[in-house]
Amino acid sequence: MVGARPVPIDGEVAIGGDSLAVIAGPCVIESRDHTLRLADRVWQISRRLGLPAVFKASFDKANRQSTDSFRGPGLQEGLAILAEVRREIGLPVLSDIHEPGQAEAAGEVLDVVQIPAFLCRQTDLLVAAGRTGRCVNIKKGQFVSPEQMADAVEKVHRTGNSRVVLTERGTFFGYGRLVNDMTAIAVMRRFAPVVFDATHSCQCPGMGRGGSGGRREFAPLLARAAIAAGADALFIETHNDPPRAQSDAATVWPVDQLEALLTDAMRLFEAVRTRPGTLSDDTCGVRLGQE
Repeated sequence: MVGARPVPIDGEVAIGGDSLAVIAGPCVIESRDHTLRLADRVWQISRRLGLPAVFKASFDKANRQSTDSFRGPGLQEGLAILAEVRREIGLPVLSDIHEPGQAEAAGEVLDVVQIPAFLCRQTDLLVAAGRTGRCVNIKKGQFVSPEQMADAVEKVHRTGNSRVVLTERGTFFGYGRLVNDMTAIAVMRRFAPVVFDATHSCQCPGMGRGGSGGRREFAPLLARAAIAAGADALFIETHNDPPRAQSDAATVWPVDQLEALLTDAMRLFEAVRTRPGTLSDDTCGVRLGQE
């Protein structure tokens, strides 16, 4: 299958290579102890499966629906916790930045600097992330086409940083749901390896009380569809007690079911990538980007 070159995260993990990768963790850092426990669970699962993994947790959820919503511990405390995850558990770590001024400090700790979907066109933020030299994961905004993400990638590349991946997480709000256009994966793989966010894609924005609703039971279905469409990695927010999660409680995946989901995903990934002619960038006789 033709696609963008693999992007290394650290010495053991890359996105876009011959192996499925996973980005997993809670939506937000709830506490030091909780974060370390979840990181250890993700590490154990990844080691049993032989699956390259990155641990994800946000130090600040700046785009919560309500001012009363829990946002996390903030930049300094959050990065200290993620540094401990990296040091004690041994997983590479990812978190979001929301302002250019956060990039330098984040780049000193994080292996992957993430750009939230609503900020994917913010030039100063993308440039600041690129200048950290870290891998930059740009989440595709619900309001932009997959073709437009080439511009976001170019903004990072112009800093001299070619380590960029893109994440698909749903296309528009529609009738109270996010909707996934799986052709977006094939389009964006021309610019960078593509991660599929299986849990945020299950959101029903504005349908919950004080936050987004969602239907987490559809995460495995969407993950399988995305892998069949060519996704290089999965992004799965996970929690030991989803109903009590302090962010995205309706969509985070139970950590005790994570291994089963990833086992199925790996089997499908291997079948898709090793079967000749299963997928290519020339679909139904029409070359992508041409009519």
